Amino acid sequence: METGSWILMGALVLLIGLLLLKIQLLRRAAKEIEEAFKDRLAADTNVLIDTASHDPYMRSLASGINEGLRRLRRDRHRFWQGDLELKDAVTNISHDLRTPLTAVCGYLDLLKKEPLPETARRYVAVIEERTEVLKQLSEELFRYSVTVSAGKTLDLEELSLNRALEESISAYYGVLKGCRITPQISMANQEIRRKLNQSALARIFSNILSNAVKYSDGDLKIQLLDSGEIIFQNHASGLTEVETSRLFDRYYTVETTRKSTGLGLSIARILTEQMGGTIGCELAQGILTIHLHFL
Repeated sequence: METGSWILMGALVLLIGLLLLKIQLLRRAAKEIEEAFKDRLAADTNVLIDTASHDPYMRSLASGINEGLRRLRRDRHRFWQGDLELKDAVTNISHDLRTPLTAVCGYLDLLKKEPLPETARRYVAVIEERTEVLKQLSEELFRYSVTVSAGKTLDLEELSLNRALEESISAYYGVLKGCRITPQISMANQEIRRKLNQSALARIFSNILSNAVKYSDGDLKIQLLDSGEIIFQNHASGLTEVETSRLFDRYYTVETTRKSTGLGLSIARILTEQMGGTIGCELAQGILTIHLHFL
């Protein structure tokens, strides 16, 4: 009887040992699949997941993940192809618009020199104003196509954020005053220096200030903190939280801004990220805040 008990106990111990070994092998296989899955997501590769485990459930799991990776790769390829086609279309459209618009502006200048009745002059003035809007929109499309062109890299140099921000505000001061906006400016006590592209930084500031002109209720507060973070704030009663969340989306425009392609802040975001910075916005109690930070 005692011998049988020992045999039974030995069998149970052996069974438990085998189960623990099985669990350990399954854990190792799951970890292997997990790490391989992370690698496949991070890299653009056609290599699928393989596992050394002979467990049918783990092999079935790997097979199911591989099928998902195949679909993801196909969708990613379609997205990249569509995005390239869209960029090419934007570039072509912007170029195609430039030539006829230049001709229209030239003939309008000639027409303005001719003796015209008052009614005709008013019509010419309207046409001229609409043509100028089209020129601005086509230029914005062209700048966007250049910004997102494949393989484009920015030459970086050490710059003073204080000076760059002051120069951009000065260049835009006439526009702000024309819209009856007097900015409140607060600069850091120390000089903030970062490795950036001067032209790209000026474009970012210009697009953010242009955004303030569109949405401000008449105020604008600009702060450069000692941390290097730049904050733009203004009351924007015409914006909702949903609209604010989409301000950086490509081609998104708010109903009231019909003279915009919706590319200004999208360009600012792309340029900021190309230089290793971050940009975002939020709306709280009717105040729109844009945060810009370069590390």
